[in-house]
Amino acid sequence: MLADDHILLRDALATLINSFEEFQVCKTVGNGIEVQRYFENGGKADVILLDLNMPDMDGFETAHWLKECHPEVNVLILTMYDSEIALIRLLRNGVKGFLKKDTHPNELQMAMKSVAENRYYYSHDTTGKLAMLFQRNPDNNSFIERAMLSDKEIEFLQLASTEMTYKEIASEMKITPRTIDGYRDTLFEKLEVKSRVGLAIYAVRNGLVKI
Repeated sequence: MLADDHILLRDALATLINSFEEFQVCKTVGNGIEVQRYFENGGKADVILLDLNMPDMDGFETAHWLKECHPEVNVLILTMYDSEIALIRLLRNGVKGFLKKDTHPNELQMAMKSVAENRYYYSHDTTGKLAMLFQRNPDNNSFIERAMLSDKEIEFLQLASTEMTYKEIASEMKITPRTIDGYRDTLFEKLEVKSRVGLAIYAVRNGLVKI
């Protein structure tokens, strides 16, 4: 199954994957809600190639839903983003593989085979990032703990990247303005930024918002 909101890329990928001897595309969709609908209506897939940045329900949310509701489906992420926060969130959500969209078709086929066999597959660059992540602070997990943002912190980051005021964000999240100030100050420290612009740049670079 393919989930990507870029129709031309999705169709080209489907053609490529259908040329692989071991695989056949059973369904293509444009967002996570359509993924949910497919499986809730009895659809089946051994592997899903999932984009991170999709409208309505993104790849992070979709991967989490699949982990909770259909753990038998092996998830392979195909994206432009390979940031550390994205890797950590995806690992927590049970993703089996992670590839950049500029990967070679041969590597895509190899990754799909590994994931279909319930094994893990990460590109060389991604493996290097994961290694550096754990080597950076060998005596503690402070960096990893900083990168593991809560769902509420991620929601705040996404809303802070819009034109909404902090008061409007508090209303949207159904919490007090003082709590919003707490999220902001905590994220300033966690992400080592000094302004709302810094928060927005971080969110864009890590695929949390779409531009």
